[in-house]
Amino acid sequence: MTYASNIENPRTSIQYLAGQVSPAVSLILILLIISLVSSLFGTDLIQLAVIEMLVMVVVVVGLYMFIGNSGIVSFGHPVFMLLGAYCTAWLTLPVPFKQMNLPGLPLFLAGHQYNVFLAAIISGGFASVFAGVTGIVLMRLSGLAASMAMFCVLVVVHMVYANWDAVTLGLSSIVGLTTYVNVWVAFGWAAVAITVAYIYQSSRLGLALRATREDEVAAEASGIHIMRQRMVAFVLSAFFVGVGGALYGHYLGAISVSTFYITITFITLAMLVIGGMRSLCGAVMGTIVVSVFVELLRELENGINLGGIALTIPTYSQELGLALLMILILVFRPKGMMGDKELQWPLGIGMKRRLRIRERVEE
Repeated sequence: MTYASNIENPRTSIQYLAGQVSPAVSLILILLIISLVSSLFGTDLIQLAVIEMLVMVVVVVGLYMFIGNSGIVSFGHPVFMLLGAYCTAWLTLPVPFKQMNLPGLPLFLAGHQYNVFLAAIISGGFASVFAGVTGIVLMRLSGLAASMAMFCVLVVVHMVYANWDAVTLGLSSIVGLTTYVNVWVAFGWAAVAITVAYIYQSSRLGLALRATREDEVAAEASGIHIMRQRMVAFVLSAFFVGVGGALYGHYLGAISVSTFYITITFITLAMLVIGGMRSLCGAVMGTIVVSVFVELLRELENGINLGGIALTIPTYSQELGLALLMILILVFRPKGMMGDKELQWPLGIGMKRRLRIRERVEE
């Protein structure tokens, strides 16, 4: 069936287009419903949990843009969260605070306080620039070597920020960030991240990168420049992970270098692996499932009352429970909950099958 035949049959054309855009729209609608329910009926604690989940959607979708399309597992992406969080702090903190506590900042940062929305975009851009510079070396590597090299970058930047007292306060927390990130701000950025990720994976660039994921030798023989394709995904991924770091800082109201290190690396990768590394829907659904699971364990750690019986579980059960969940997924669903599949609208369900049947009939 040709594209022209789709135009001649408007109903088929509409179904075809619906099938193409439905994964992103479906995911955004799911997040919209969750945001609406939490805003209208949720308690303050539930709303905070939903905000954190939506911010993590931005980060994990950013991870997916690189890991899912390139096939290279990155242990170093939290470095972009670290860069984004501190960049937005330098831009948005009150001038007296910066002049008193961060004397090493240049004048254009120390003497001005910038808009929070502009700061989020600049923070993502700062992370992208760093990705572009380091990617010149990192994107020449493949497999485990690339994964470990990215983790080494995270360790190096973490140590620099942990000891750069005049600019980052070292191991101390920077407090006083504007807590402007509510449910709708987080939802808006999550929707943007999903839309950009879907457009990218459906584009020529995304298809070329996935070709390198399946067979590097064949892709290179076909004229695909592997390093260039990886660089595009790496820089784009860094932007949204950096924005996620900025949002996370303005959600917490405080940041420290320890926030963006081993723990956040494990949690974000667990979200992606549990949902499915090769699927945008997997990235989003994995984030939702893990967020709900961790929140339930957190409540159990604090203790709940069931018919007069106090039920509690040991501290650190969140990490243990998440590790067990990840093991179960890897054993029984090695490709994650979604595998490499995407959600579809009812209008788009079975569309590929119907197109194949029609092609055979026309032949």
